[in-house]
Amino acid sequence: SESRDDVLYQLTESLTPESLYQIARVAYEELRRGGVRTVGEFHHVHHQPGGAPYDGRTDLADALINAARAEGLRITLVRVIHGRSAAGEQAAGPELRFTDASVDLALRDVDELWSRYADQPDVRIGVGAYRLSAVPPEWLSVIAEYAGRHRLPFHMPVAETQAEAEACVAETGKRPVELLADLGVLNERFIAVHASHLADQEARLLGEARAFVCLCPTAERNRGHGLPDISALRSAGVRLCIGVDSHVLTSPLEDLRAIELSERVRCGQRVVLTPAERTPAEELWHIGSQLTSEACGFDDGGGTVGLQRAAPELSLVLEDQLLDAIVFGASDRVFL
Repeated sequence: SESRDDVLYQLTESLTPESLYQIARVAYEELRRGGVRTVGEFHHVHHQPGGAPYDGRTDLADALINAARAEGLRITLVRVIHGRSAAGEQAAGPELRFTDASVDLALRDVDELWSRYADQPDVRIGVGAYRLSAVPPEWLSVIAEYAGRHRLPFHMPVAETQAEAEACVAETGKRPVELLADLGVLNERFIAVHASHLADQEARLLGEARAFVCLCPTAERNRGHGLPDISALRSAGVRLCIGVDSHVLTSPLEDLRAIELSERVRCGQRVVLTPAERTPAEELWHIGSQLTSEACGFDDGGGTVGLQRAAPELSLVLEDQLLDAIVFGASDRVFL
């Protein structure tokens, strides 16, 4: 039988700018129908099969931006940098479509995208690293300096699995967030994706930097990668945002409420999010709208969503309990 990665790599090999546009239209329509108005696209397929760049080096990125705009979404195109398969292993086969010959060439592509869309109010450009094992540590300082100079969001999966954290220690002698701190990566525009396997001091380092952690609960649940310690992250001052990641289930409300519900399971406690100035539902909505937009480089939450007030989940709900019913009990069909 074929593994998940085998199937994904086969699909990767088949992608063209035209087919990627059509696939993205479907994904973005599903997100829009689920109430999303801003998408952060972690984009890491850049080249032709075999690794040669397209004549238009950003053709695939442009296809994604065009697809989001066609669906009425704002987009942050996070141009992901990938330098190797793992520590000591060069990329080969389908991975060559991801892999950059040098960090300078990768950042030249970011420059091109940033220049092209700088005056477009519905587009932001960010930079990303595929994962710690896929980017040589010496590249990370260069990427961080570039992102800081241009004030771009910098997204990166961090400690998604225990094996990833252990591999970082084996290569560098440091845990993932400790390494990132030493390399000057952490700041208020850094977004650590997943962060499921952090030590206590790593949460503190992220909080001291006012960094974000992007939680992807349905993807993490599907892969069985473990639950992040959300209470520790919040206590450390880390800002939370939300992502879909795998699209196995595209349900923004399910991802949003899973922040609270998964932490209840982990802690064995009924209510976990207890902010001083908001209800739990208000806090989750703030995370999903305002904070997630900020993590994508936008200043506001991205507009409004309409409601099917007569939907069965909402038809008996009083107005002052409406947000609670939406966040904790509704499906995405309540959105217009």
